[in-house]
Amino acid sequence: MKKYMILVLILFLLFPKNIKAADEDYILVSKSEKDNITLFAKKIGDMYRDFKIEFKGETYFRLFWMNVTNPTFAPQIFYEDINKDENKDLIIVLNKGYGTGVLDEEVYVYKYTNGLIDEIVDNPLAIIHKNVKTKLTSENAELIIGGNKIYTIDTKSIEQSHLGEDIGFGSIVDYEVIDKKLMVRVSAQVTPAMFIGDILITYGYRDKMYQANKIEFIPYNSTEKNPFLGPLNQSNKFN
Repeated sequence: MKKYMILVLILFLLFPKNIKAADEDYILVSKSEKDNITLFAKKIGDMYRDFKIEFKGETYFRLFWMNVTNPTFAPQIFYEDINKDENKDLIIVLNKGYGTGVLDEEVYVYKYTNGLIDEIVDNPLAIIHKNVKTKLTSENAELIIGGNKIYTIDTKSIEQSHLGEDIGFGSIVDYEVIDKKLMVRVSAQVTPAMFIGDILITYGYRDKMYQANKIEFIPYNSTEKNPFLGPLNQSNKFN
C-alpha cells in the first residue's frame, strides 16, 4: 500500500509538468482581438503545425494544418455572416507558401452549433476547370467563362518560346472575405514568370456547401476593378 501511494504521488507531481511543457510548445500565431478568437501552433522547422483554436471558451485541435512562420503571412481570422443566415461564421485562411509569383493559401469555414462544424468549400481550381475554357496561342490568350463571357488578351509581344501550352492556374490562390462574401483570387499564368490577370470567384452557400456564385476575369490593365488590389509581384504583370 505504501509503495502504491508513493507511485501515485510521483505521477501527480510529474503529470501536470508534462501538460505544462506541452502547452509551452504552442506559440500564439494569430488573434482576433475584437472577437476573442486565438490561434496557437507549434513551430516545426520553417512552418507552424499542429494548430489549436480557442473559440468561445472552447479549444479545438487541428493537427494537420500548416502555415509559414513569416508574420507577414500569418493566418487570417474572419468572423462574419457569409451565408446570410444571420449567424456568424468562422473563416480561417492559412498560407502554406509564398514567393515571387507564388501565393498558396487554403481556407477553412465553420459554423457554430454547440461546437464548431466544418463546412465544405469547393476547390477553386475545380471550379475553374468546370467553368472556364482557355486557349493560348502566339496571337492571344482567350478565356471563356460560363460559355458566354469571352476575354481576349494580346500575347504577340511575348517571346513564343516562353509561352506555356495553355493558360495555367494555381501559382497564386488568395482567399479573402470582402463585403461579407467569401472570395478567392486565382491568377492566370501564360509563362513561368508572367500573369495576365485574375479569375475572381465569389462563393455562395447552397446544397450545404460553398460553391461558385460568380466567376469573373479581371485583366491586369484593369486592376482598379480588382478588390484584391492585384496579385503579388506586380512587376511581372502583362500590359
